[in-house]
Amino acid sequence: MILTVTMNPSVDISYPIEDFKLDDVNRVEHTRKTAGGKGLNVARVIKQMGEDVLATGVLGGTIGDYIVRELMKSEIANHFFKINQESRNCIAILHDGKQTEILESGPTLTVEEGAAFLETFRLLLSDVSVVTISGSLPKGLESDFYRAMVELGREKGIPVILDTSGEALRQVLTHRVKPFAIKPNLTELSQLTGREVEQSAASLQQVLSAEIFQGIEWIVVSLGGDGAFVKQGADYFRVKIPAINVVNPVGSGDATVAGIAVALDKELPVADVLKTAMTTGMLNTMEAGTGHIEYSKFEHFFKLVEVKKIDL
Repeated sequence: MILTVTMNPSVDISYPIEDFKLDDVNRVEHTRKTAGGKGLNVARVIKQMGEDVLATGVLGGTIGDYIVRELMKSEIANHFFKINQESRNCIAILHDGKQTEILESGPTLTVEEGAAFLETFRLLLSDVSVVTISGSLPKGLESDFYRAMVELGREKGIPVILDTSGEALRQVLTHRVKPFAIKPNLTELSQLTGREVEQSAASLQQVLSAEIFQGIEWIVVSLGGDGAFVKQGADYFRVKIPAINVVNPVGSGDATVAGIAVALDKELPVADVLKTAMTTGMLNTMEAGTGHIEYSKFEHFFKLVEVKKIDL
């Protein structure tokens, strides 16, 4: 079973308003509400792939109850650490071909609540084979919180896939215990290294050979429509994807993480891990819903992904 972690989930509310007016009343006829958060997107895609998944994280209040109900509708098993504060809403106003977002920061956790969640996480590790950790940390937790989770996973011998950014990612990568896999993009690599990272193979090989990335088994650098550049062990790969009709790119990175997790859980060969990851990412961009794939199309697009090993 795959465990997905979302530390700061939300209810994502979408308001489509054709003629949005500031400082006036705007009425909405059709509203979409979903259980949101990067890790929950990962969980949905894993479930749609027909694999066993367990969602965890921190939830509270009536918003937290709503998230659990939505997950149960999708038959996604969950075991959240409950707090007395409300989880957050994230609102997107779709207007004039644009998207204006209003993102609540969410609850502030105490040190004691953070420690209690780590104990919950430790106990859940007894029944899982792969862990994904996605998104930002809630307020109140130190930036090295994910580092403690990665250590717990390593102690149990469980691969941990980490998809975060900023100081939380830096804290993990500068520690001696590294995650099994990460999925940065070029912007995140530039932030980590302090210099502009180019898309060329030579530039990426040089960047990923830095000390901060040593000890990480899989580094999947997302290149958007150009596929990915990957370091696996001591080997490098270039992954190319076909041209597709992009409907909604939001959540494609989460779908990619889901593909990596499922492929690693099945212990697939390197090329098939990468093809699975790229295929799930593509399938998400072809759907209007975030964290959704049409799995019946998987085999077709899987065959169109090209994986080429780069000779050093």
